[in-house]
Amino acid sequence: MAHHTVRSGYESLVERLNRLPQGAPPSDTLYAILKLLFSEKEAGLVAQLPIRAFTASHAAKVWKMNLAEAQKVLDALAGRAILLDIVAPDGATTYVLPPPMAGFFEFSMMRLRGDVDQKLLAELFYQYINVEEDFITALFMSQTQLGRAFVNEDVLLPEHTLTVLDYERASEVMRSASHRAIGICYCRHKMMHMHRACDAPMEICMTFNVSAALARAP
Repeated sequence: MAHHTVRSGYESLVERLNRLPQGAPPSDTLYAILKLLFSEKEAGLVAQLPIRAFTASHAAKVWKMNLAEAQKVLDALAGRAILLDIVAPDGATTYVLPPPMAGFFEFSMMRLRGDVDQKLLAELFYQYINVEEDFITALFMSQTQLGRAFVNEDVLLPEHTLTVLDYERASEVMRSASHRAIGICYCRHKMMHMHRACDAPMEICMTFNVSAALARAP
């Protein structure tokens, strides 16, 4: 397999991603995706980051670089939606690496950008997610299922339902969110590049809470 010859920074990043409940099964396609989103140096640095949220000073210590250098790397990654930067009410900033999905896979296509070949990225995502089976199988059929649909309770007829708990209600998720944002639909954007676009609008993908608060204009 070609991915065995990829430099160790990407291999380390794949190992790091698979420490999460929702990982990313290795394949040539995955390595091609990561090479578009990360430089080899960035991949090696991100691979060293903890699973939980961390500060810039912690990253600097792990990376053995001064705080200013670490801050520059973290802000560059956050600016490309690879990392999430979370600002607390007291102004303190922490960072976290989201999973591939829902996470930096989608974020890479939820706005138009010129720093990455989004057509090529869309083709690779389609291959990895729509054609290859390992990723979707791990996402929806593993013991720890992270992919699920919320209930739009308005379409449920009274005779067909008993009680929908609040945490399963789409309306409750929207009502209780601290922040709400609309971005470009990752799926429709991907399919547009595959020449399989539908007639539905593109700017419809909703994010809530921290992800919405961190949404940025292109």
